[in-house]
Amino acid sequence: MQRVKYLFKWGKKYWFYILLTLILTVALQYFYSQIPLFIQYGIKVLDNVSPDINLPSYILDFLKSQTDTLTILLFLACFIVGMQAFRSAMRFADNYIKGRTSESIGKDMRDAIYKHVDKLSYTYHNNVDTGDLIQRCTSDVETSSTFVSSRFPDFVHIVSTILIGAYQVGQINTTLMLVSIVILPITGVASVIYFRYVNKKFNEIEESEAKMTTIIQENLASIRVVRAFATEKYEIDKMDKQSKDYLKKSKDFGKVESLYWGISDAVTMLQYALTVSVGIYLAKDGSVDAADISACLMLMGMLIWPVRGLGRIISDFGKALVAAERINAILDIKSEYDDDGVETPNIKGNIKFNNVSFKFEDTDKHLLTKVNFEIKPGETVAIVGKTGSGKSTIINILTRMLDYDLGNIYIDGVELKNIKKQHIRKNIGVVLQNPFLFSKTIYDNIAIAERNVSKEKVVEAAKIATIDEDISKFELGYDTIVGERGTTLSGGQKQRVAIARILTSDKPVIVFDDSLSAVDTETDLMIRRALKKKNKDTTMIIITHRTTTAKEADKIIVLDKGSVSEIGTHEELLNNNGLYSKLWGIQGILEEEFLKVLNGGE
Repeated sequence: MQRVKYLFKWGKKYWFYILLTLILTVALQYFYSQIPLFIQYGIKVLDNVSPDINLPSYILDFLKSQTDTLTILLFLACFIVGMQAFRSAMRFADNYIKGRTSESIGKDMRDAIYKHVDKLSYTYHNNVDTGDLIQRCTSDVETSSTFVSSRFPDFVHIVSTILIGAYQVGQINTTLMLVSIVILPITGVASVIYFRYVNKKFNEIEESEAKMTTIIQENLASIRVVRAFATEKYEIDKMDKQSKDYLKKSKDFGKVESLYWGISDAVTMLQYALTVSVGIYLAKDGSVDAADISACLMLMGMLIWPVRGLGRIISDFGKALVAAERINAILDIKSEYDDDGVETPNIKGNIKFNNVSFKFEDTDKHLLTKVNFEIKPGETVAIVGKTGSGKSTIINILTRMLDYDLGNIYIDGVELKNIKKQHIRKNIGVVLQNPFLFSKTIYDNIAIAERNVSKEKVVEAAKIATIDEDISKFELGYDTIVGERGTTLSGGQKQRVAIARILTSDKPVIVFDDSLSAVDTETDLMIRRALKKKNKDTTMIIITHRTTTAKEADKIIVLDKGSVSEIGTHEELLNNNGLYSKLWGIQGILEEEFLKVLNGGE
């Protein structure tokens, strides 16, 4: 029942349209049931039998007022044509409303999923399979919205058709009606068994398809890596294996589905034959005449054939329940903004870590342990350390992508957890080592952080990031499309475009998370000096593996195994003979390169 609620809650907003389709569905079947009665009336007139038909009284009175047989038949033909034309208009309206409602529900579901996923935690996005997420946002949405808007009314269509058909046949002959519906209990039990099978198997098929989608998505996104390592055969074999798994599950389901449909059709035809045989016997016995038999045979389709469609609806219902549950599994995940601060202080860049410790939820071991340091406004601070020492984790905590479990962090005197997440992210700009560029123009990628930024400011930011000269060499300049994920640019160019993007928003704190790794030392130096020259009040945090980059900082923080092992200037740390001194010794060649650049001047 919980999954049923998940499914139908999306239709609440459109209850009027769904109710309208239900009314139209019942009306369509009622008016269809009148057509065999008109034919029955006509046959009785031709046989000179006094018609006593279950037609509406106003129509029956009108027909009985006519004395000419040809006139009666002409009116009957007009009634049938008019009725069918009216039903066609109603069917058009019914299908239009169903289609419109389905698309509207689908849009609501996609918007809700996208909006919610955008608010989920950094940890969630690090662990989720993108292919599975895409599957839920596309085919699962389509399955759910189609059932609520179309398949559910189709179920009402089947029930109303059987009830109206049974009523009309019962008015002609009770025995024929009872024989016609004898199949219903058998079909009902078979449908329940089939539903349980569909419910289980479709979930397996969905999971298999999601894995296949993930493989496709990953390979398309990393095609250059696949080519670089010549692993095409391995990736093709992996895709082939998963595709075969999906094929096997789909074929197994298809076999059972075919068996169900085959048996259903056979039982339906046997039921039809039984009803016709009983009708012939009753006609021979004189209980019914030719007109009654003709009407019953036409109405019998309303009793027998809808049952055949019940299997399809049962199948779609099972699929829709699985799809709705998969969608709501995402929507039930707690948003990161459920645990948010309320303050929006004026941020200048004073940052203080006080005994900060952090561990991930799936482990008891702390990645950061009692981290203490302070950064003053306008300072340039470098954070160095071995791989895995927690450098990037500090930045993720500072921007509240992750939340620390012990200690305190103060931003200009305000506890970080008391500050709204969006406010802190608007004031702390982060340039990642592997920046993401959208499939837009270079100009759009630079201006994406500030929609109303002027062109002059975009160009100025590009010059500071030393990317303007590269852009000017492109045929279309700033209007050059960079391609998906920025594939048409080199690593260094992407990093510099990302730096320019941050500079357009004038953030008081800028973090470079190893984001100068793909540029040469000279360009690295030029960018940092240009940044400092532009705004002396900007607080800069540079996470780097280059000691030559760290050397120029006002303060260097050295991390080792999740703790701060040293803090000081370049000269002070060299005299400590600690980890930084060892790193500097290893990178002595880079220091010589740095000195050459420095002696060459700007």
